[in-house]
Amino acid sequence: MLSLGSADLAIDLGTANTIVVLRGRGIVVDEPSVVAIEHMGGAQRVVAIGHDARQMIGRTPENIEAIRPIQDGVIVDFKLVEALLRSCIERALGTRPFVKPRVVVCVPNRLQDVERRAIQDAARFVGAKEVFLIGKPIAAAIGANLPIDRPLGNMVMDVGGGTTEVGIISLGGVVVSRSAQIGGNHFDKAIIDRIKGRHNVLVGQRSAEDTKIQAGSAVVSLHTRRCHVTGRDLSSGIPREIQVSSDDIAEAIGSCLEQVVECLREVLKESPPELAADITEQGIVLCGGSALLPGLDQYLRDKTGLPVVLADDPRRSTAIGAGLLLEDPTTLSRVAF
Repeated sequence: MLSLGSADLAIDLGTANTIVVLRGRGIVVDEPSVVAIEHMGGAQRVVAIGHDARQMIGRTPENIEAIRPIQDGVIVDFKLVEALLRSCIERALGTRPFVKPRVVVCVPNRLQDVERRAIQDAARFVGAKEVFLIGKPIAAAIGANLPIDRPLGNMVMDVGGGTTEVGIISLGGVVVSRSAQIGGNHFDKAIIDRIKGRHNVLVGQRSAEDTKIQAGSAVVSLHTRRCHVTGRDLSSGIPREIQVSSDDIAEAIGSCLEQVVECLREVLKESPPELAADITEQGIVLCGGSALLPGLDQYLRDKTGLPVVLADDPRRSTAIGAGLLLEDPTTLSRVAF
């Protein structure tokens, strides 16, 4: 299926970031899933993609817009996703002669057939020879080095920017899986609302994300961290700096975390008894960029009573797993949609 020497790629097309693995070289592209476009009359053109486009969020004139073409795991602008994929493929292949690659793309399990076909068409349109779609839970499990081929219940939770994917995997297949439209972007929105309600100050999405990274926590801790964030005072209109603590963030995102736990519980309710026993012993492996939120593993342990282990490289586990599938065509053919 995958010929030696071909420029095969694995792509984790995420709400927050797009990560590309080039067969034989590893991760070669890791960019925010953001595209900036300039409106010119009735037409538009792409002016920046990735890190450059993210820098423009909240800082553009009226004729330029920075957009996330994937929101909550769903493609909202297919043309911009094509532009994002084209840019990532070109960056991955560099100055090498362009050979049409075989491409593995990680997608949410809940994706509808029409959305799956749209992703396949977009990848082919930008130069893919063949396109294989695989679910994020099984890719994350492979990337986290779980023994998915054994008759054993492997439970993985992938908390991304726009979705949370939970799956139980055994004998190389997904036994039970669920997806919820909740993730790091929703945490940011909750932080914005909290600051607005408590301080009457409006902060932007990027500022909220930076605040989450600097002082975020899923639990109220004895070791409180603090950071400063600047926003617009809604009364005076004048910029004002305020202090935010990790406890403030834990309280702000509490309802979001409850939705993450509910998704987890739904999967556990449907798991076969034998696999449930395995999970009680083996625990849950936590992946995804939002898994890096301090205290999230502790929060999930407290809510479920199950062991929770953070993957070695949670943010890139899915991409790493998809990359490993490039070297294992037999497993790829079995798990691809």
